[in-house]
Amino acid sequence: MYATTLKNLIEELQKLPGIGPKSAQRLAFYFLATSKKSVEDIVASIMEAKDKITYCSVCFNVTDVNPCNKCTDATRQDDSICVVAETKDLAAIERSGAFRGKYHVLGGLLSPLDGIEPETLRINELVTRLSKNNVKEVVLAISPTTEGEATIIYLTRLLKPLGLNMTRIAYGLPMGADMDYADPVTLFKSFEGRRIVSHD
Repeated sequence: MYATTLKNLIEELQKLPGIGPKSAQRLAFYFLATSKKSVEDIVASIMEAKDKITYCSVCFNVTDVNPCNKCTDATRQDDSICVVAETKDLAAIERSGAFRGKYHVLGGLLSPLDGIEPETLRINELVTRLSKNNVKEVVLAISPTTEGEATIIYLTRLLKPLGLNMTRIAYGLPMGADMDYADPVTLFKSFEGRRIVSHD
């Protein structure tokens, strides 16, 4: 149907998350229609990000400086750590302006069926960090999905011996929703209404 080169491009684009055959086709024709310079700029940006982006050695946020600018920001509260699943959740919270402490990015959520066990995530690093620093509050800002609830229960039981004030954001987020799709006002209200997590 298509020239082999174009067909190969469409097949590669389909490997991107959320890109089906029709979207891949539209993108492929966009690249063909736009200038060579625009395509080169896109490729250069991807390669630069691939070369320079790494994980913060403290909070595991994606960054091009280590430690990241959230960890080195002297205006942020050191005694409050917000635990999120992914960097995209951190970005959503930052857009809301609801939190001015530090972060810890787990790198996913518990899902044994998918092979994601506690040791797969950055949970040990979280425990070590909380044990060494003067942290008073841990905010669990995790989406209320099945995997999110399982992760919250696991973390609550694991961190109980540390005697920290543990809270979770309120249910302004609908059950099953991903945090990065929530609007800033909803996230702000969720942080305002955060509640103590039961250790039982």
